[in-house]
Parts: sequence; structure tokens; C-alpha cells
Amino acid sequence: MFTQDYLLQSLFVKGEVSNCKYHSSGHIYFTLKDAKGTISCVMFAGSRSGLSFRMSEGQQVIVGGYVDVYERDGKYQLYARQILLDGNGQLYETFERLKQELKEAGMFAPEHKRPIPKYIRTLGVVTADTGAAVRDIIQIAGRRNPYVQIILYPAIVQGEAAVHSIVKGIRALEAFGVDVMIVGRGGGSIEDLWAFNERETAQAVFDCQVPIISAVGHETDTTIIDFTADLRAPTPSAAAELAVTDIREILGDMSAYRETLRRLMGRRIEKERVLLGQTELRMKAASPANRIREKKMELLTAEERLQERMDRVLRKKRHELALSIEKMKGLSPLEKLNQGYSYVEDADGRNIRSVEQVKEGQMLRIRVKDGRIEATALRAEAEQSAAGSKPPLHRN
Repeated sequence: MFTQDYLLQSLFVKGEVSNCKYHSSGHIYFTLKDAKGTISCVMFAGSRSGLSFRMSEGQQVIVGGYVDVYERDGKYQLYARQILLDGNGQLYETFERLKQELKEAGMFAPEHKRPIPKYIRTLGVVTADTGAAVRDIIQIAGRRNPYVQIILYPAIVQGEAAVHSIVKGIRALEAFGVDVMIVGRGGGSIEDLWAFNERETAQAVFDCQVPIISAVGHETDTTIIDFTADLRAPTPSAAAELAVTDIREILGDMSAYRETLRRLMGRRIEKERVLLGQTELRMKAASPANRIREKKMELLTAEERLQERMDRVLRKKRHELALSIEKMKGLSPLEKLNQGYSYVEDADGRNIRSVEQVKEGQMLRIRVKDGRIEATALRAEAEQSAAGSKPPLHRN
């Protein structure tokens, strides 16, 4: 009867999931219940393509399938071909489907993410002009760096006009030329945040040439633009902290850089000073005045060496002269005269060395140590004992 009933072969039942079990075979067993009753359900592994999410206790779902009898237990149950989330679940399913499409299109790829500038002058904000989100952003950004200019585009963030307003705000701030942009709003239900899950909004965020930080809802909320934005912040307050560098950090970095620069400059100056000193010494050594001084010193040294050598030579020569003088004294006639000898010569100055040179009556000159004597030779006799010898002189 069940299999022949057309209505029971294709029906949808709405209820709450209970006793959900994923079997190792791939089948899913669960119970569907509402305020009035329950029905056992099973989805075979071959029908899992009709399920786009993981089932859990308490979910509100719509199960599409057919009713039949499980013969072993003798009870009927619902065999599911398709399971959809009810209410918010449908939005979640739409969210997952769009997320998958955009991911496959490459809009979530890391290579498309632009870095957030560390130091900015203008911060663009696309959000509602009333509410906690814009106040938190202004307060935190102003506290972190009061010199950053905040440009707000008061967008509609909820309702039918929200998507167009958000997209227009992104394009307007991009045209204005802000350095970085925050797009978001405060927390709310999935319906309240849905404008940030639309394809047009995600495409506008992806196409924007200005780096965008998404800041939608609370920390646990996730939207499509979180994946297409360049950076996701869990809250608007966190987005302001990510977009605006704390000026105290900047000043600290500047102080550190200044100290590092001073230290490096000091080292460089000291190094250059040493090099300059070395160059100065080399220049002094190579200067004409220094060369002249060096040559003078060399000349003085050479002069001292020459004088020393001359003194040695003179001392040697004086010694040799003294020896020669002593030798000459031994051979000098005058020295002989001083020793008591005399020197005899004729009137013509010829030395008388033999008696044969003297004739009787011949004038002779006799030289002694203290003068000269003129004498006449009375006779000249040769000594027999010294025959053949010629006495050179006659002693007085």
C-alpha cells in the first residue's frame, strides 16, 4: 500500500533533527520530530549528494523523500533523497553555494590579496553612520593615531537597498583615494548581515584597488566578503586596530631608528676619523716639507758618518805620520847633529865623505847642531885600521 500510494512516494516533511548518527557505511540515521510526533528517517550513502551540510542535533530541516516499511522491525520510516535547512538553514545553504562558486572562480586566492599599508594618512569606512561599529572605529583609530583622517561613507547595511549602498560606498572611497578601507557593520542575525553575503558586494570588494578590511558582525560571524577582502577582522574595533598603527609604536620605532642611526653614524664618523688621521700622516710623510726634513736628517746623518770616518782616517794618518816622523828622525842629518855628530862640506857645498876629497889648505865648512864652522885643512890622513872604509863624518 505504501509503495502504491503516489503521495507517499514524493513528499517533504519539516521538523527538528534528533538522534542523528553517521554510520561507517555512509548511511545517515536520524529522527525527525515536531511538537506532535516523530518519524524515523534514513539517508542512504547513494543519496548523500542531496545533502550540502553536515547534520547535527537540533537543526530545523526539510526532508524530501518517500515513505516505506522497514520489514525487519515492522515499522514505516522516511527514506530521504534531499535534505534542506529550514529558514536560516536555507540562507546558510545559499551562503555555502555562493562561497563555493566564488572560491572556484579564484576570488579567494591568496595571490589576489593586497597587503595592508603599515602607515596610512586616510582611512575610509563604509558602514552605517549610526551604531556602535562606526563609534568604535572612530574612537580606536583616533586613540591609536589622531593624525589619520577618517572618511566615512554612511551606507545602508541592512535591507533591500543595502547591497547597492555598500557597493556605491566602496567605489566612492576608492575614487577618493583613501589608503585603506574598512567595510562592515555591527553584529546581528544572518538575515541582518545578508547584504555582505551577496555576489555584488563580494565582487565590489574583490575588484577594489584599495586594500579592504572586512569587519562584519561579531567574532563568530562569517560573511562572503571576509573571503574576498584583503584582510578579515573579527570585529569593527579589531579592524581599526589592524588599519591604524599605534602612533606610540611609530614613535618608539622612530626613537629606535634614531638611536641606531646615531650609533651607526658615530661608528662611521670614528672610522672616517681614523682613516683621515692615517691619510693625514701619509700626506705629512709625502709633503715637500717633510721630505726636506727627511733629506736634512739623512744629510746630517751622512755628515756625521763622514765626519766620523774622516776622524778615523785622520787619526790613522796621524799615527802613520808619527811613525814616519820617528823613522825620519832616525834618518835625519839634523837629528844626527843633535846627537853630537857634525857635517863637513867644501866651499862648493859638496859633502866630504873621504880624506881623498880633502887637500891641504882647502877651506872646509863644518856644520854642528848650533851653527857652522869654517876651517882650513892642514892635512888629510887615512886610518890604516879602517883601510878601505870611508868614515862619513868626523866627531868634534
